[in-house]
Amino acid sequence: MAAPVGRLCHVSLHVPRGQPLARDLQRCFGFRPVALREAGGWRQLALRSGNAVFLVNEGAPGSGGGREGPLYDVDPAHAVPTASNVCFEVADVRSAVRALRELGCPVAVQPQAVADSQGTVTYAVVRSPVGNLSHTLLERGSYRGPFLPGFQECGLPDGQGDWFDHVDHVALACPRGSSGAWLRWYQDFLGFRRFALGPADDHPEQGLEIRAGRAGGLRLAALQAPPGSEAPMLVLGESLPGLPGARDQVETFLAQHGPGLQHVALYTGDILATARRVFEAGGSLVASPTTYYQQAGKVAQILAAGQEVERLAELGILLDRDGGQGEAPDYLLQVFTKPLVPEETFFLEFIQRQGARGFGQGNIQALWEALEEHLAADQDRGEPR
Repeated sequence: MAAPVGRLCHVSLHVPRGQPLARDLQRCFGFRPVALREAGGWRQLALRSGNAVFLVNEGAPGSGGGREGPLYDVDPAHAVPTASNVCFEVADVRSAVRALRELGCPVAVQPQAVADSQGTVTYAVVRSPVGNLSHTLLERGSYRGPFLPGFQECGLPDGQGDWFDHVDHVALACPRGSSGAWLRWYQDFLGFRRFALGPADDHPEQGLEIRAGRAGGLRLAALQAPPGSEAPMLVLGESLPGLPGARDQVETFLAQHGPGLQHVALYTGDILATARRVFEAGGSLVASPTTYYQQAGKVAQILAAGQEVERLAELGILLDRDGGQGEAPDYLLQVFTKPLVPEETFFLEFIQRQGARGFGQGNIQALWEALEEHLAADQDRGEPR
């Protein structure tokens, strides 16, 4: 029996001490520091924008061998900076862990309670089949503090002017042939359900194939949260065979990181304003393919959605239909950032939905080609990644 998850609490990022990821999330992406913990050689800073929370764990050299690890997490001891934990709330941690243990799920941290003057929470950490990715299961109860017990409040609690609203989806990079097993795990263990990305996505495990670029393309599969849950979608991507020597962004991620969490998509109600703020704050966005806005029918599609081609093109924002052909069609807008760490690994996506629930096959292909062009340009310049 699965242990269905509730809403997302936070996504944990692990970086070496001194790397500017926490600073960049504040300066370039508008995240606000809300709580801090420093103990056992670890500095843990929770940053929030709307309901999207990143917990940046900075480990000092040698801290991984200490008795006290990062609170609400485990030390992934990973070779490169990584997003290695997705924390979900559950109704009852102890019963969830019992159910998962019976299914054969490895438990890294047994249920334990943490308390402060604002109340008590109970958490456990389980291992997923996805590389170094683990999941913290957290029972919040009536706790009403700014983040979680064990952290000291810091920064500004006022959320006015947040750049983002919530996490729309989390994307996992899969080695070829692994996505089917991962899909089954999240369905059987955490109660997620398959979400069809289109008419061609009619197989319970294979996903949707999108052919694009020299490297071959992408096999994409999606999972939606259990009934009654507000958790974001999980999107699994694995690359398709391409030309000899060609490498796409999934293969680049796997080469530098191994299987794991590739990017987090943040929802915004005004992607133009958000992307402009990010750009002006020094954040780097991936440019769209030069031919994207010249596709047959693309200009008409953009105008029908009430958008301006020049404004989207200026920031590399992509727009695609997703749904019926009525007078007011569903559509979505998307743009990727460049990697937030020195390696070509973790990055962000911004997404705005106008009725669309999926991801727009045309956008997926264009985003894939855009990132492939970005990688090829870096390789041509000889930039280290």
